[in-house]
Amino acid sequence: MAHVRARRKHPHHDAPDTSAQFRRLAGMPEGPDKKALRQEVVRAWMPMAARLARQFSNRGEALEDLEQVAHLGLVKAVRRYDAGRSSAFESFAVPTIVGELKRHFRDHMWGVHVPRRVQELRNRVRSAGLALAVTADDRFPAIADIAEAAELTEEEVRTGLEAWECYATLSLDAALPGTEDGYSLLDTFGSTEPGFDRAVDREAVRPHLSRLPEREREILYLRFFCDMTQRGIAEHLGISQMHVSRLISHSCARVCERVEADQAAAGRTPAPDPLGSATAA
Repeated sequence: MAHVRARRKHPHHDAPDTSAQFRRLAGMPEGPDKKALRQEVVRAWMPMAARLARQFSNRGEALEDLEQVAHLGLVKAVRRYDAGRSSAFESFAVPTIVGELKRHFRDHMWGVHVPRRVQELRNRVRSAGLALAVTADDRFPAIADIAEAAELTEEEVRTGLEAWECYATLSLDAALPGTEDGYSLLDTFGSTEPGFDRAVDREAVRPHLSRLPEREREILYLRFFCDMTQRGIAEHLGISQMHVSRLISHSCARVCERVEADQAAAGRTPAPDPLGSATAA
């Protein structure tokens, strides 16, 4: 059993011993020498960072891109590590690198569909940008520098940067920047205008209204456009209120049938034949 324990690898068996370098870094002022020593430490720990990146493979992201993200997390860990702590560097670096990888998947998953060509531009721009950021003290490089490193035009780099932001979608309930009253993106959307439907309905019934007998047209005009009551219409025309009611119902039903027949014909669906059963008989 002791022999088996001796052969078991440390969880971070690829962790180098850079404690002496970290002690030197703690006492050095900022400058070229400290930067060079810091890069030396980063290179020593890159195999472990790559191993951590491989744990996140097969999730839709290229391994090379994941390694770039892990290396960026490693750079941050080296810069932030306090050699005076009692814990070893790997205890600080591993959560930092893994956190960077998880943040990458959280913030950089496609939220909208983009063309394949744009996706390729985004990948090349991101790889070049991360690679340059590792050697540029964690500052994101300029567009011209990315274009030169990725062998792209500056316009292609801008397109790739725009696609880089397409992973995350903005919630419609999210408050818009610069607003203090909770005004959200959803509040900027228009609502359905009921007047549009009324306009369509009026145009649909217009030709059929014109084909009604003159008395029926007059009754409908007085009822629906002049807002007269059936009793008032009956007194105006000298007929009974019951007759007015029947004419309104008959006229409206006839117009509705003709409008429905028009809609059925427009949809290439045969209109129902009210005489079909009699003809068949």
